[in-house]
Amino acid sequence: MIYLQDLFSNPAIETISITAVIDTALCVGADSSSETLTEQPIVRTADNKLLIRASQIKRCLRHECEKIARGLGWPICQSSNAKTMCPQRTGFSEEEAKGLEREEYRVPNDNRYHCLICQMFGNSTLPSQIIFDDLICEKEPENLSEVLHPNVTINCDRCTLKDKKHYLLETSPANAKLRFKGDIHLQPDFPPDAKAIILAGLHQINALRGSKSARLGWVQWEFKRFCLK
Repeated sequence: MIYLQDLFSNPAIETISITAVIDTALCVGADSSSETLTEQPIVRTADNKLLIRASQIKRCLRHECEKIARGLGWPICQSSNAKTMCPQRTGFSEEEAKGLEREEYRVPNDNRYHCLICQMFGNSTLPSQIIFDDLICEKEPENLSEVLHPNVTINCDRCTLKDKKHYLLETSPANAKLRFKGDIHLQPDFPPDAKAIILAGLHQINALRGSKSARLGWVQWEFKRFCLK
């Protein structure tokens, strides 16, 4: 069981401060809006500051770390369906399942095997050993103008625009080099070899969310140096 009051009070927890610098305009949409003209407003904090959700950073980083681990020859399960992830691994051949039965894939108090990525980011039975903060924009909201970006929905089968599918997205100002800061907290049981994968994974995240073809969400990363043992 995880106790929230213990997540950050343990001195063994290592914190990595990261900053996302948005090269173009950021498009991280909320679900609905009653205060703007857009169908998809940008997500904000309670005090109206722009933010990038922690869940989005975790999802992107896990995807990149999976690719890196596979490239290094580590057997990895299939996310993000719980049935194809450790420890179930439904649909895996006998040879694939046996390849995941490695001594380094054992965790304390569990006789099942969990791949390196699941030991880092968790699965249906194993808690995540990485806690992510939301990344909050440093710039005050009153200094940021509202920007609406027109968009359309494309019929991929016909290669045409869909009728009545023109809509507006709210984005951050373009080319403003907005900086979003937050922390990644590595729990005491975090795999010792995985910090290098985290560092490499962050460098592989070049854009957040979709709409990359519209030049939205392109990002660079800055973080303080940390020790790789």
